[in-house]
This record gives sequence, C-alpha cells and structure tokens, in this order.
Amino acid sequence: MFGGGNKIKVDPDLLERIKKIAEVAGYASHEEFIMHVLEREVAQFEDASSDEDITEKLRGLGYIS
Repeated sequence: MFGGGNKIKVDPDLLERIKKIAEVAGYASHEEFIMHVLEREVAQFEDASSDEDITEKLRGLGYIS
C-alpha cells in the first residue's frame, strides 16, 4: 500500500496508537487505516472551488490561524 518508494515518517508513539486503533476498528492493517483517514481528509478539500475555500476550511479545522 505504501510501496513505490513513497515513505512517510510517523512518530513512533503515534504509530503505536494508530496500530492499536486499526486493530480494534477491524482494519486489515494500520496502513489500510492510515489510507482511509487520509482519503477522508482529502475528500473534504476536493470540493473546494478555490485556494481561498481551502484556506478557510483549513482555518475552520484549526490547522492554520
């Protein structure tokens, strides 16, 4: 799932939390859980009509101030 040379560094403590959540939630792997979360988050921004819309959504979520 993360093949092709793409790598993302994740804090070891966060990765352990992700693994536990993925297992309890019934995902086949923690990679599957990560992909699901990323796809869901990206989908929130795909319907934005402009960069300003994206900025406002990020601001609303607290990612930027």
